Amino acid sequence: MNVLKLALAGAAVIAFAGIGMAQNAGKVVISSPNAPEAIGPYSQAIRVGNTVYLAGQVAIDPKTKKMRSDASIEDQTKQVLDNLKAVLEADGLTLDNVVSTSVFLQDLNDFKAMNGVYATYFTKAPPARATVQVARLPLDAKIEISAIAVKP
Repeated sequence: MNVLKLALAGAAVIAFAGIGMAQNAGKVVISSPNAPEAIGPYSQAIRVGNTVYLAGQVAIDPKTKKMRSDASIEDQTKQVLDNLKAVLEADGLTLDNVVSTSVFLQDLNDFKAMNGVYATYFTKAPPARATVQVARLPLDAKIEISAIAVKP
């Protein structure tokens, strides 16, 4: 009976160790000096296998490190997409590798203007997308976009 308990306890330890290792297995941090530094405890992007998960970007100018608060929704959208593009390039990817985006707007009335700019960045096989209005965004941004990309 004691041998069975020991075997079960050993199996449980191995299982828990395996879960912990699986959570970090193949997890690679992607970072670009050409995109704003993270403003919290998160990475610009994480690659696991062939999938890259990009953190949400707001319209921070990576050169000045300042939020472009007074910029129009069109200019903020351009900055956000340029920031995402820079992070993708750090892993050898382009916007063509993006398969899904999540767009968070401070005001859904800005959808048409945002969409006009967005369409110029995703010209062929645009990714799947969800767009929602939110109560507030970090640094009082007008827009935030996160993305998922896949390496070929």
